[in-house]
Amino acid sequence: MILLDTHTLLWMFDDVEQLSEQAVKALKKEKLCVSIASFWEMAIKASLPLEKRRLNLKVSLVSLADLCRKNQIDILALTPNDCERLMSLPHIHDDPFDRIIIAQAMERGLPLVTRDQKIWQYAAVEKIW
Repeated sequence: MILLDTHTLLWMFDDVEQLSEQAVKALKKEKLCVSIASFWEMAIKASLPLEKRRLNLKVSLVSLADLCRKNQIDILALTPNDCERLMSLPHIHDDPFDRIIIAQAMERGLPLVTRDQKIWQYAAVEKIW
């Protein structure tokens, strides 16, 4: 099983050309999951005032979750163990959503499909891109 970063999930459904060849291969052959933190991140970034908005969603989050289920992409809940792991992370990445996703990947031993260069600085996380 592999964990998708938020941008990977969005690009997988709407802009596959943004994904690397290695990422596309992994998405086709592995069981996929995404963090509930990705949905939280999208909700916050899409609900900002227009001048600060960092994300424009083409579908509702409920529709995106349905699309995940239809494509057998598990949505990972956040657990106390994930939070405990989060507390031990070095402060390389300041984005709280990415830190949660990193902690979940580490806690579950999952490779993470991401282009985010800050995440690549976490040696304990196996990255795919």
